[in-house]
Amino acid sequence: MNQPFEMKQTAPWSRMLRLTAILALTVASTAQARLSVFEALDSASGHPTRFAQCPQFFADGKPPVIPARPKLRELRYEAFAVLHSGETKTPVYVAQRLNSRIIEDADEKRATKFFADARLPRGERAELEDYKRSGYSRGHMAPAGDMPTPTAMAQSFSLANMVPQDIQHNGGAWAKIEQDTRRYIRRAKGDVFVITGPVFTQESLRIGDNGVRVPSHLFKLVYDQHDNRAWAHWQENREGERVGRPIGYLELVRRTGVELLPGLAVSQRN
Repeated sequence: MNQPFEMKQTAPWSRMLRLTAILALTVASTAQARLSVFEALDSASGHPTRFAQCPQFFADGKPPVIPARPKLRELRYEAFAVLHSGETKTPVYVAQRLNSRIIEDADEKRATKFFADARLPRGERAELEDYKRSGYSRGHMAPAGDMPTPTAMAQSFSLANMVPQDIQHNGGAWAKIEQDTRRYIRRAKGDVFVITGPVFTQESLRIGDNGVRVPSHLFKLVYDQHDNRAWAHWQENREGERVGRPIGYLELVRRTGVELLPGLAVSQRN
């Protein structure tokens, strides 16, 4: 299946927004859907990186399972995992496991060097030149402020962890959501799993010679494993966007058509 997924809209949501989610995500029926198309070479060892090597980033060790398609690659970093799309040149989603200890350790000096991940083929990745004079910032999906070690901090500046983001939104509402999430995790009694990603419309712009797609919306799903509760922030990628009330996990599933927490019966946050 190579066609973008269409987001199904129901009233009143359909009156608010009609968009097509090109999340490159859906629930696969069997584990056989995970094929070598997802592999990306580890820059140090030359071996493929796979989510099977980093189950700690996913609740119950289960990442969202999607059908095998071209140009989807699993990337493992020290503090997060990325499913990357060579079609959009952005993450499909970025997964993290956080807890109070990790957040307390996240006081590293902020890195400044963005880089293109050499594990991705040139034709499937964003380059630094794509963002220059584009009018968009390089928006972290796994925030630099979550990184507990110098290596993790440096890796968070991979362009595979970035989307073209409205500059004001990146430093405004989105930054507050990241801060609020860290504040919650500091009080949490156990692990909190966070999945962050972009959503595109059929009309999404592209920037740079490599055609990096600009998302219309961003989401951040938060799942508290101890309390078995999940909620999500849903933000339009635009200037003037404000932090609103989080939506429930089932509403996020309805908007994206994707089970990001497969096999889990989670409670909705009130």
